[in-house]
Amino acid sequence: MTTATTDSLGRATFHHIAPQAQVRPTEREIRWLKHIERHGPQSSHYLYELTRDTHACRDTALRQMQKLRAGGYLLLPRQQRVTERAEFNPYIYDLTRKAKDHLCDLGLDEPTMRPTGHWWHGYTVSCVTGAIDIAAARQGTRYIPAHEILTRTGAELAMPVGRTKLIPDQFFALDYGGCYRAFALEVDRGTEPKTSLARRKSWARSIAQYDHAVRQQTYKTHYGLKANLIVLWVFTSRSKEMRFLELLRERAQTTSPVFLTASVPASAGSRQTWALWTHLFEQPWNRADDPPVRISRG
Repeated sequence: MTTATTDSLGRATFHHIAPQAQVRPTEREIRWLKHIERHGPQSSHYLYELTRDTHACRDTALRQMQKLRAGGYLLLPRQQRVTERAEFNPYIYDLTRKAKDHLCDLGLDEPTMRPTGHWWHGYTVSCVTGAIDIAAARQGTRYIPAHEILTRTGAELAMPVGRTKLIPDQFFALDYGGCYRAFALEVDRGTEPKTSLARRKSWARSIAQYDHAVRQQTYKTHYGLKANLIVLWVFTSRSKEMRFLELLRERAQTTSPVFLTASVPASAGSRQTWALWTHLFEQPWNRADDPPVRISRG
């Protein structure tokens, strides 16, 4: 059995697209490549939203992404094929070696820190930070990625906490016009144990580590920060978020006000999942014993 290279209308499929020579990314398309470089794989919907301020036509944007794929600059990670009817969902794009070399040739490449580990977990992390970056820019707030913070002091992402190390899923800051906040991001897709204090990552262990880092201000000495650290915890269901907040309430001695929680859709490939998660920047995050708070305000 052979894999079809085109659909019934002769269009490119997930499996194949006819190569095109002489493709050179435009200024808008360079923005797409840079956004992927900074955050990790992004859906076509996120890339369209990134440049919607200057290019409002969605169909044209999708065709240009296909052109970049045909030109060897974008690829389709195979993991997205596990979703139901994947061919009818927005494609998820990542950079090819050619795209990375092109950014290098233009002097635009950066030593970014993309999510690691299980692909779908990393993709969810990249959606969270990608959405916050896009929504923040629309309100005049600058997103500062992890590598910009760490290169100032040569620090590693892994922060020493006692005899262990704490490694956030992602790390970034927001510049509200001279006023700054730093954020450690944790994304829970339902695979972490809830209360185990063993070496494997768990809610209880992570809470204890962040609590120690905040109380001792380890993050300031390690990362060279003056800004306060806020820990963002994103869950793929509201019920998990509520259980996490209850765990925080049970641990009465924690620095619970620094822990903010929010929920995003869980099922990869649903219409809701592909929406740009601007609510993570624009709407309030929950706290255990304090009123909700927006990160859009400095």
